[in-house]
Amino acid sequence: MECLDQLKIDLKGLNSDVEERHITLNDAYFEAIEATEVRRGSVDVDVTIHKMTETAFELLFHTEGTVLVPCDLCLDDMEQDISAEQRIIVKFGKNYSEEDELIVVDENEGMLDATWLVYETIALAIPIRHVHAPGKCNAAMTEKLNEFSAARSSQEEGEPAVDPRWSALSKLKLEE
Repeated sequence: MECLDQLKIDLKGLNSDVEERHITLNDAYFEAIEATEVRRGSVDVDVTIHKMTETAFELLFHTEGTVLVPCDLCLDDMEQDISAEQRIIVKFGKNYSEEDELIVVDENEGMLDATWLVYETIALAIPIRHVHAPGKCNAAMTEKLNEFSAARSSQEEGEPAVDPRWSALSKLKLEE
């Protein structure tokens, strides 16, 4: 998949001390990595690679765009703007490892696959609470939510919740 290949960075093959890349991620990217939090979106990723030494690199990721996530209230998809920065130090070593902002890649291979790093940056940029703007939620779902919230609040006030069907049967009983 082309969008995933763009996120594979050949650190040994860098031609200069500073290299910049621009990558646009779309729905195909989110489908390819089988993302759980975000399934669709359009995100621009700018990567700046600084060669610090022959075996150490600083990578700066800037992600900005829009992703589709479910609204916390009505569960319909909504557009959520995101913007994030991430700094990673990559060094060559014998075994691959990740610790906070330090990644060690195999010195023989010299490749960094940033596919999952970029997704994590995107996922962490999504606010904890995401809801539609007022009046934009699914009207039917909002109505149901309000109906059940009213029933729950009446229970909390000590009034027993009465299913409207039972109320209709009670009226029949009173008519006898």
